Amino acid sequence: MPEAKETVLEIDLGNLAHNYQYFRSKIDKNVRFLSVVKAHAYGSDSVAIARKLEELGTDYFAVAYVEEGIRLRENGITKPILVLHPQFTHFEEIIKHCLEPNLYNEKTLRAFIETAEKLQQQHYPVHIKLNTGLNRLGFDPPELPRVIELIQHTKTLKVASIFSHLAASEDWQERDFTVGQIDLFRKMSWQLIENLEAEPLLHICNTSGIINYPKAAFNMVRTGIGLYGFGNDKTVDPALKPVVTLKTIISQIRTIEKGATVGYNRVFTAQDTTKIATLPVGHADGINRIYGKQKTGVHINGQFAPIVGNVCMDIIMVNVTGIDCEEGDEVIVFGGKYHPNDFAEAGGTISYELITGIQRRVTRKIVNG
Repeated sequence: MPEAKETVLEIDLGNLAHNYQYFRSKIDKNVRFLSVVKAHAYGSDSVAIARKLEELGTDYFAVAYVEEGIRLRENGITKPILVLHPQFTHFEEIIKHCLEPNLYNEKTLRAFIETAEKLQQQHYPVHIKLNTGLNRLGFDPPELPRVIELIQHTKTLKVASIFSHLAASEDWQERDFTVGQIDLFRKMSWQLIENLEAEPLLHICNTSGIINYPKAAFNMVRTGIGLYGFGNDKTVDPALKPVVTLKTIISQIRTIEKGATVGYNRVFTAQDTTKIATLPVGHADGINRIYGKQKTGVHINGQFAPIVGNVCMDIIMVNVTGIDCEEGDEVIVFGGKYHPNDFAEAGGTISYELITGIQRRVTRKIVNG
């Protein structure tokens, strides 16, 4: 019998390097590159990913929350780190760990100025977020005079970048809207620059923006999901390599007779003699109930095995009738030639949700480092 292995999420740093170089090749050599490593680097390992990206030459990092940035600093990451959604109660920690906050409304701007003055900071790097149509975070056009006034009256801040976020850069049917966002961003940015006499980095292009709107690269671009192998476009995906592969094993195999049922609520009934394999992975690991009831499946020895019944907390059952396999054999849930997009789409969701949902109890294993 093969040696049993636990459920493992493999993180391929060679694939990460490939994806980084692909997006680097799409921009001018003078354009800065910001790598987004929020949410445990999209469900993988933020420290391992950031170390590799720093080695590859990324110019900036971005995280969602302060704790994520602190973890990178404590593990030796030295490049600038933008905190995309800081809370003003954490501003002292931001300064302590040399992180750079996104200031997106008057409350955060005032609070950071107050904190920086208390800690006797001068020209501390901050980032100004503009709302150009996503309507999530950011200053609206009528608010810019107030932003200018507040920044002009303090020496504590230096505007390191001005940025915005595209709402639908992957959708060509929304091209007019996206072009309008880019034009508005250009106008709002120059209003700030002219009045603040600053030379900040400007960035609005996300992963799909880099591909579809190269003229909007300004002097920095940022990518998150693209680094992990997803281009949000079926023509781009083949050029990328998914960084994560979720593997598990077969714990038990049993044969059931016609009419027997499998799992909670008996939602699967065997139509004939059926061979069922039980795998040690479930919705507590991130393989949610939406993937059950034969909507999708796994691969065992190169063959597709549909998930039958409801996904359990720690277990899924798959139909291995006709598949040559035994207990202890390796199972690929997704990854490699079995693209995570296909698994996610079969469950009616997107790759972002699938890969960021793989829980921390699943062992992470770095490969090709």
